[in-house]
Amino acid sequence: MYVTEVLSRSKNKTYRCVLLREAYREGGKVKNRTLANLSHCQPNEIAAIRLALQHKGELAVLGSLPEAVEIREGRSIGAVWTVYQVARQRGIERALGSERQGKVALWQVMGRVISQGSRLSAVRLAQTHAVCEILGLKGSFDENDLYENLAWLAEQRPEIEKKLFRARRRGKKPELFFYDVTSSYLEGKCNELADWGYNRDKKAGKKQIVIGLLCDEEGEPVSADVFKGNTLDFATLGAQVKKVAQLFGCQRVTVVGDRGMIKSQQIAELGREGFHYITAITKAQIEALLKQEVLRLEGFGEEVVEVEHQGVRYVLRRNEQRVQDMAYTRRSKQRWVEGKLEKKNTYLAQHPRARVATALQELQEHITRLHLSHWLQVESEGRRLHVKADEAALAQESRLDGCYILKSDLPKEAADPQTIHDRYKDLAEVERVFRTCKTAHLEVRPVYVRTEQSTRGHVLVVMLAYLVVRQLRRAWAELDMTVEEGVAELSTLCSMKVEVKGQGSCHRLVSPRESSAQLLKAAEIRLPKVLPEQEARVVTRKKLPSRRLRP
Repeated sequence: MYVTEVLSRSKNKTYRCVLLREAYREGGKVKNRTLANLSHCQPNEIAAIRLALQHKGELAVLGSLPEAVEIREGRSIGAVWTVYQVARQRGIERALGSERQGKVALWQVMGRVISQGSRLSAVRLAQTHAVCEILGLKGSFDENDLYENLAWLAEQRPEIEKKLFRARRRGKKPELFFYDVTSSYLEGKCNELADWGYNRDKKAGKKQIVIGLLCDEEGEPVSADVFKGNTLDFATLGAQVKKVAQLFGCQRVTVVGDRGMIKSQQIAELGREGFHYITAITKAQIEALLKQEVLRLEGFGEEVVEVEHQGVRYVLRRNEQRVQDMAYTRRSKQRWVEGKLEKKNTYLAQHPRARVATALQELQEHITRLHLSHWLQVESEGRRLHVKADEAALAQESRLDGCYILKSDLPKEAADPQTIHDRYKDLAEVERVFRTCKTAHLEVRPVYVRTEQSTRGHVLVVMLAYLVVRQLRRAWAELDMTVEEGVAELSTLCSMKVEVKGQGSCHRLVSPRESSAQLLKAAEIRLPKVLPEQEARVVTRKKLPSRRLRP
């Protein structure tokens, strides 16, 4: 590896180009390739790089020149370089652009993968990682710049999603999309999209936002939308249909959605675009079809069965494992109620003045809360209580255990019943994305922002970060390490800052230890030998000492 200067003349002007190159052998011939263009570096920076390369592998020589060279601990580079390279491979860097706002947005994505938190924590993270050197960020930035960048991301979201879609598809349009929604509760009440709604996190008394995620046929997210917390699931689908048809330009598409997502109005919207659907129907709808004798209970089994009615295809199946699970859950709940009942009987026997009606009411409330009241009741004989199970009502309650019906308007020549069933089951890939983004690794919550634009930008950052995590998960699948552990491991890989007095400085990278080398090799990442020092000032406006409680 060496630094060379190339001079080129054009008319009356001479151009000077400084390149970092290395020689390699191929087929018995010595060839050269360019690793980096150093023309933008200052002369003292180039001199520092020359010095570092001159004494590579001879740290003792550098140590013998304390007056001329000083070696200091540099910033962490392993994790940030790996995440950056993966973001480049996924086309995220190109989609965000090379302008300053695009680079700041890319750091938000990278920072979300490395360590989750607020914009303030992302700035503090940039102070210890070689972000500016890798991204070429100049000047200074603080948490306010990151908040402004979230608004920029929200404005550019359609264009960013379109570029990522084209980069991944390369002209081949998918014909299958998965769509699902989730909610994320908020600790505060000042978010502009916060509202009361069906809280999937079971957090009573918390406002929420609704997040819709659109994925392609491989479960890869292509778009993420944010809606007010009181938005119904099916009301979010229309925007996705228009996006698939207009923004992505797809035709002959089948949209797969969960039960309750695709209703009559949504089916009409899909039909106007020439799209098809696959969804599931609710238990109440199954009961209605059985009552109308469109379906028969004997039709449910381990093998999928198809019934067509009024131009709609119904695919029936009974999951025996689910039948056993539901029966076990009912027995477990019944045993819990019986345990409570024994304690009540003991209490009534020991306290003659205790009221039997009060104990009876408390147990009945437990039964109602556990959804057992259709077949389980509590009765009293004197001062003793006992549980009574109605076996006929239990049989009626459990007759549809494990049964589910899928609904689709796909032509038979386009998909057989098993294909419809399998495509609906693939909807679980969207749930996997939600788990990673909500409660694992990326942690979309706490949101830490208030405005509508910032909230949309924040969710987009999380989605882009998931694309990086998804690729790292695949690359490290054979290693005994999770993505979080792998990123933490690489974060310990730091550079050495070589300062030449009066000439500048650069960052020299050391050879990684074996575990880090395995991670880099599995992800097909090569570390650079040297990085130029970037003159950038990363600061935080809010200081921790001023916010700490004094003793």
